[in-house]
Amino acid sequence: MRLVKLLVLIATFWTVGGGMCAKAQNTTPSAASPVKTRVLLILDCSNSMWDKWQSDSKIKITQTVLLKFLDSIANQNEIDVALRVFGHLNKNSYGTRLEVPFEKDNIYKLRSKIKTLVPQGGCEAATALSNSLNDFPNTENSRNIIVIITDGMDDCDGSICEVAKQVQNSGVIVKTFLLGIGDKKNFQSNLNCAGKFIQISQEELYTQSLYDIFTLSEEKAKVKIEVKDFSGMDYEATLPIVFYDSQTGVAKYQMVYASESVSDKEFFEIDPLVSYDIKLYSKPAMTKNDVSFDYDKPNTVSFKLEQGYLNIRYDAKRTKYQVPDYPIVVRKHGKTDIVHVQKINEKVSYLAGTYDIEILSMPHILLTDVSIQHVSTTDLTIPTPGVANISKPKTITHGSIFSIEEGEWKYVCDLDSGKISERVLLMPGEYVVVLKAVEKSSYKEAKVQKFRVDAGLTTSVLIQ
Repeated sequence: MRLVKLLVLIATFWTVGGGMCAKAQNTTPSAASPVKTRVLLILDCSNSMWDKWQSDSKIKITQTVLLKFLDSIANQNEIDVALRVFGHLNKNSYGTRLEVPFEKDNIYKLRSKIKTLVPQGGCEAATALSNSLNDFPNTENSRNIIVIITDGMDDCDGSICEVAKQVQNSGVIVKTFLLGIGDKKNFQSNLNCAGKFIQISQEELYTQSLYDIFTLSEEKAKVKIEVKDFSGMDYEATLPIVFYDSQTGVAKYQMVYASESVSDKEFFEIDPLVSYDIKLYSKPAMTKNDVSFDYDKPNTVSFKLEQGYLNIRYDAKRTKYQVPDYPIVVRKHGKTDIVHVQKINEKVSYLAGTYDIEILSMPHILLTDVSIQHVSTTDLTIPTPGVANISKPKTITHGSIFSIEEGEWKYVCDLDSGKISERVLLMPGEYVVVLKAVEKSSYKEAKVQKFRVDAGLTTSVLIQ
């Protein structure tokens, strides 16, 4: 069996924790040091493994398959195997133990232990899986895989799905496989939550399934990214792309698609053991969920984008003061998630569609159901803010400004109680300021004064 060396695209692709992203056109594969593949076998030795299945009992068939498999990998220096067992310690025991650890030339120990296993306890799969993290050596440049062999989990301790998620999130394990031997009725629960579940209903498929896992553990999948526009042409843009483990949500790989790399047809390499949620960070982001890759043929991930542009600017009025650069919050129409925050006079590309736009001026401006169309620019103009110079007597302790819109008062901001003069930039409109004097306690004694702000002009508000 051949173990393929891990190739790293130096300038483009890193696992998380590596360097910074670079553009895809600078890719040059280079060989890294050989990767050690470590496979932990977790074997079910509960009482039910004595049950008859096909030609013999489940435990006898399993022992035969494992012994034959160990013989085939005996001379593979880049594959290490260890064995953890549960349900075998003594009658009615629910314990688990690492019987053969990862160590050099341990095939004889593995064979000897497998031959002498006697099922006699209960199902302790969740505990065995939880303890498995401590079974792997703390070394770099290794791919750690768990293979659980069991004939059923409905009577097991704990929640195997919750434990498997914790194990996967640890970052120690690349992938967990579950080989379910026997009838499907023994696996009423969906165990894909715990890893890649493989149902083995026929004895002759047992050995092949185990070999398939080990073959897959040695390979890398070749993947190419394509980003096209609506006409099928390569899309001219620079966009980050992140590959997330679809089971755990952990980011595994990251790259940048660059428009100047469209002629570059080289493939990058990726772990085929993992299923991915692939997110292209357009605005808003596009995601392909639960994507798996074949190691024995080229793979292509294609995104199709239809994008337009949004530009928001002030009207042409000149001012003697600096106009603020208000943040502009862009959301998909009817949604609460923020797609992007852009600036005044900044031209930004978005996927074609409808958006709600909030300009964080005082008061806020909300534009709903704004259409952005493919290969066109949506230009929006907002009024230039004016200035309200507010002068207050020293006796004023608190004040607030409200805008008046169709008779309704809407809160805008509070005044600074420590200042007797304030300069407030406000969008054009009608306003009212409500103030309270330090010596006044009655609600009726609050001072109210209306004023108007015009675009690009200064308004003096003198409060007596």
